[in-house]
Amino acid sequence: MIAAPADDEPLIRWDWLARNADDIGGMLADHVYLSVVPVVIGLVIALPVGLACARWRWIYPPVLAVTSLLYALPAIALFVVLIAFTGLSHTTVMIPLALYTLSVLVPGVVDGLRAVPDHVRQAAVAMGFGPLRRLVQVELPIAVPVVMAGLRVATVSNISLVSVGALIGIGGLGELFTDGFNRDFPTPIIAGVVLTILLAVAADGLLILVQRLLTPWSRQ
Repeated sequence: MIAAPADDEPLIRWDWLARNADDIGGMLADHVYLSVVPVVIGLVIALPVGLACARWRWIYPPVLAVTSLLYALPAIALFVVLIAFTGLSHTTVMIPLALYTLSVLVPGVVDGLRAVPDHVRQAAVAMGFGPLRRLVQVELPIAVPVVMAGLRVATVSNISLVSVGALIGIGGLGELFTDGFNRDFPTPIIAGVVLTILLAVAADGLLILVQRLLTPWSRQ
């Protein structure tokens, strides 16, 4: 239970942060979980959908329209609808976030695959590569930078959007925002903002490192 502030609070109460470090750490862990799992789910869905859109181009416009429509839906409205089915659980927050990632990841996969030069595909076919081997060993590695760019955007966006879940009591670091606003106490708000920014920067840096590991030929 987070301790209450005293009267005449300064902008930041370091002693309050120290007393509530365990609670804040738990919120940070929840925030990471609620941010990362929807991105992973979105990527698992976006890869086959993006492959299909790149293979049969006529299905890409309707798929893009659907993902864009899903992204336009307000998160709060989706939370309210899902509560009737999933209750006040992590699933209620993660489903909308996973849907939102599709609007970024599906175009990323399609654009990445379309960026593969035709002569590279033809060379792979001439070397005896079958469709699956060509996809895994040639097309996807070349598409990695574009896909990773979308993955970085989706991850950072999710880290920000998770806080909205605090309005239904499940929002990771967003609970610090609601707690601070409800009690007119700035310390948890500042802590929540700083930790959210640091988490986004750390996640983006980690994805950049993963991209470098997956594309060793791009290093100077």
